[in-house]
Amino acid sequence: MNKNINWIEIDRPALISNVRAFRKLLEPQAKFMPVIKSNAYGHGLPEVASILARSKLVDWLGLNSLDEAVALRKQGIRKPLLLLGYVPLVRLGEAARDDIRLTVYNKETVLALAKIKVQKKIRLHIKLETGTNRQGIDLPEAINLAALIKKYPHLFLEGYSTHFANIEDTTDRSYPDSQKDRYLKMIARLEKLGHSAPVNHVACTAAALIFPDTHKNLARIGIGLYGLWPSRETMLAVRDRDPGFRLEPVLSWKTRVAQVKTVPSGSFVSYGCTYRTTRKTRLAVLPVGYYDGYDRKLSNTAHVLIKGKRAPIRGRVCMNLCLADITDIPGVRLEDEVILLGRQGKEQISAEQLAQWIGTINYEVVTRINPLLPRIIV
Repeated sequence: MNKNINWIEIDRPALISNVRAFRKLLEPQAKFMPVIKSNAYGHGLPEVASILARSKLVDWLGLNSLDEAVALRKQGIRKPLLLLGYVPLVRLGEAARDDIRLTVYNKETVLALAKIKVQKKIRLHIKLETGTNRQGIDLPEAINLAALIKKYPHLFLEGYSTHFANIEDTTDRSYPDSQKDRYLKMIARLEKLGHSAPVNHVACTAAALIFPDTHKNLARIGIGLYGLWPSRETMLAVRDRDPGFRLEPVLSWKTRVAQVKTVPSGSFVSYGCTYRTTRKTRLAVLPVGYYDGYDRKLSNTAHVLIKGKRAPIRGRVCMNLCLADITDIPGVRLEDEVILLGRQGKEQISAEQLAQWIGTINYEVVTRINPLLPRIIV
């Protein structure tokens, strides 16, 4: 029996279906690395990792922070783990002891790793700068860093990577093409100088979907793993080429009715008196608010689903509460299930729709759901 008042459900079959869809899409030689950083894009790191760790279709797991990786090792997950984010110099020993692969782009990181005494080799991936101008280094720095790594027998240059700056939000592929060309030239130069690496990865979800030649021998699949499209442009491009390709949303966000009340016409609802009823109105008090990740911008804008019907949010979303208008939904009772994100009956509220109401992207909608909310695998 579910005793929660506010919770996330993770659809195991949907997640596995998305894994299969991407595995089928990738070149046979390409390793498949689901990216489960940022609490598995808000879906729940331990829950998602436990499902993926059992899949033979999954080769590596990609993470952002050392804390995420250490947690997975404590969970008993032995698959190769690659950190994409920064690790403080004082914590590099933890990464080495847990056999965690590292992305490097600072000489200081390599010099600190050189001082660590371990039995196994420490596997490193150099991030190349091709035009996003976040993490990463240009060719001269990469040559020097690769040469530095080779000086230490316990350090192993396992891979090179880069990241596209503008591949999701446009149908103009000129900039990602220029980044891809720059990357290939950098790799060719590094290899010519004797700094080859067995692993080569540039493909995020959008690149994997629309640029098959970016798969190389490892693909980093993030947002698509969870059944969410990187952008509408990406979705349209893929479906134009393959109308049958589908992704299945993995996450549903649910709560319960905490109170049903009736207020007269002309009543103000919630903080700031931003909504005033125009008729006798029945309200459902919902025990969820911006503390939980239900954005304050959803005030007077969003809908929730109750009994398979849309109920508009009235008034401001509070820290722990919000209110839905159920005047036109008969029979709503205390503790009835409410869908904040997901499907109920024939209706659906998607992460994309929430993002549109808020003025953001689906990535932010799901990753900002409070990690303290229980995640339940169904």
